Amino acid sequence: MARLAEALGVMRGHAGPRFGKVALVDGGGSSDGASCEQVVLDRAFDDLTEAAARDPRIAASHDPLRRVVGDLAARVPTRSRYGLVHGELGPDHVLVDRDGQPVLIDIEGLMFFDVEWEHAFLRLRFGEHYAGLSGGDLDGHRMTFYTLAMHLSLVAGPLRLLDGDFPERDVMRGIAEDNLREALAFLPASKGDRT
Repeated sequence: MARLAEALGVMRGHAGPRFGKVALVDGGGSSDGASCEQVVLDRAFDDLTEAAARDPRIAASHDPLRRVVGDLAARVPTRSRYGLVHGELGPDHVLVDRDGQPVLIDIEGLMFFDVEWEHAFLRLRFGEHYAGLSGGDLDGHRMTFYTLAMHLSLVAGPLRLLDGDFPERDVMRGIAEDNLREALAFLPASKGDRT
């Protein structure tokens, strides 16, 4: 984990002037969207709407969740430099070579983006083992916003798969349920619930 944390630090040090896939940015291009946080905000709203169409609990909380998403996004200032991130780094994307060095695989999503996006995902995927990877000066507002956005994505995506004939239905249902619970936890408690 310490070596992986070191590798993440090296990646983070490779900054890009624009956000987007590495090949696009290196070629002088730019991604659609005004900023990382705007891209994430738009996706979070889409995921919320999609999840609400498939689950009555999200539907009942759609408007309050939308307000929370918007409020969290409003606290995130725009950046002009972006770190190098894997994009979907979890334990299944890290191999260890014979010298004990981490080797990242499935790097087609490599991009310049807010490093907090990567770290919000790392925290979800590595759970209790994430602490050793967190290092650095991560923006807490970005982490909170991106974490909620990921939870909404991990509700909408699995529910979408369950519309079809996805074979591991219990696994997808479990992912959707866990992330639905986490997303709803972002809502302020009602006055009747507070003691």
